[in-house]
Amino acid sequence: MKRLLILFCVSGVWAGAQTTATEEIVTIDAHAPTHPFPHFWEQMFGSGRANLSMRESYRLDLKATREHTSLKYVRFHAILDDENGVYDEDEQGRPVYNFSYVDQIYDGLLDEQVKPFVELSFMPRKLAANLKPHPFWYKPLPSPPRDPQKWAALIEAFARHLEERYGKTEVEQWYFEVWNEPNIDFWDGEPKQATYFALYDVTAKALKRVDPQLRVGGPATAQAAWVDDFLAHCTKNSIPFDFVSTHVYGNEDPKLVFGQALPIARRDMVGRSAKKVFDQVKASSAPNTPIIWSEYNATYLSQPQVTDSAFMGPWLANNIRECDGLQNMMSYWTFSDVFEEQGVIKTPFYGGYGLIAERHLPKAAFWVFDLLHRLGDQRINNDSEDELVTKRADGSYAIALWNYAEPGENPGPKTFRLNLKGIRAKRYRMQFVAPGHGSVLEAWKNMGSPVSPTREQIHELQTQGALPKAQSSPVDRPIVLGPETLTLIEIE
Repeated sequence: MKRLLILFCVSGVWAGAQTTATEEIVTIDAHAPTHPFPHFWEQMFGSGRANLSMRESYRLDLKATREHTSLKYVRFHAILDDENGVYDEDEQGRPVYNFSYVDQIYDGLLDEQVKPFVELSFMPRKLAANLKPHPFWYKPLPSPPRDPQKWAALIEAFARHLEERYGKTEVEQWYFEVWNEPNIDFWDGEPKQATYFALYDVTAKALKRVDPQLRVGGPATAQAAWVDDFLAHCTKNSIPFDFVSTHVYGNEDPKLVFGQALPIARRDMVGRSAKKVFDQVKASSAPNTPIIWSEYNATYLSQPQVTDSAFMGPWLANNIRECDGLQNMMSYWTFSDVFEEQGVIKTPFYGGYGLIAERHLPKAAFWVFDLLHRLGDQRINNDSEDELVTKRADGSYAIALWNYAEPGENPGPKTFRLNLKGIRAKRYRMQFVAPGHGSVLEAWKNMGSPVSPTREQIHELQTQGALPKAQSSPVDRPIVLGPETLTLIEIE
């Protein structure tokens, strides 16, 4: 009776859906070809700026994310900003370095067995050629250095300090990315590309003077830009690089990413961009260069119906399907809503980028990463657009299935049936994220969307937003998913 009830819940939450569900056969063949499926989507996450990492709330969210994913690296802006006190000058204009906050910031990551993906930004005030701040609430300076040699000396001192404190073996496992999105308003050098390349050149050389094994790369652009130009510049001028990095969001304008008005939906924008960059790297004179997407998400806007909702389950799973084999790592932006680019958070659910909302409230996306973490490291080849069939190291099978729908759309339920070949199994375990199930947004709305929930309401939201327990069913029982639903199926 309980198993029947759970099946009804997965499909029956959407009472207004059409009654006839589309049906798909999911074939799991023990002898089917597989390919390696490293978990590229969960090894790196973005976060709010560097200074925030010293807060208890940040560190609690970091710990929770690491416990539910394969988190290895965290990237944030502004390690060199004045609020961290890194750079000053004495009365004679001589540099004065202070790495006290840098140490506290990186110690906090390493204490959680997480390594820094070091974004070298933004410009200290006393080094900036231009003092006009970026519009972000914490007012970083997107300026070129007024003295490139003083900037290079800062980078050398910074890198040398890191190796003295943490050891060469440790720091050589980090990544050093030069700046953030220099093709848009995070860089005010003119012309943008030429001045950014000049910054990259002096920065990369400074790092390599400290240790040739330090990993450095760029161009860290928005909208998947400049990767081909960056590789051409570096190879032509013998500038060191160890990886390329860039960013894209699901709601980008195709004209800005591809140079023409292509009909690319949110569902496919990241995957199409990944293919573009992959092809550019393969066509370059350095075709084996690692590719790192150091920012991505479904939207760069504050849209609660997207990042705070169960929509993220199908979107993320489909993104993994499309990007498989096209990069080395992808960094979801971000793991936590301890985040202040637009100012201090005013209410828990406002469309923040994080997996975890204010007051340590896991969103649907948090539980989605938890489910997808359990996929195997071998993927069975298939052409389906709504399934990932994987095999684990212990020989068991884990399958992600989903019913993609844009927010506000209702395509109706979708039915899946398992077809096992060469596998002796009688049951499967199912766990899912859907609106109201592992998605705390609906519980908050049912409370009346309180701007500042009481402590009792916070506790209630944490309880109601928990991931539903897995249920067991016979393998011949169909799996019915409503819109915006992701499920993980484990063959018992």
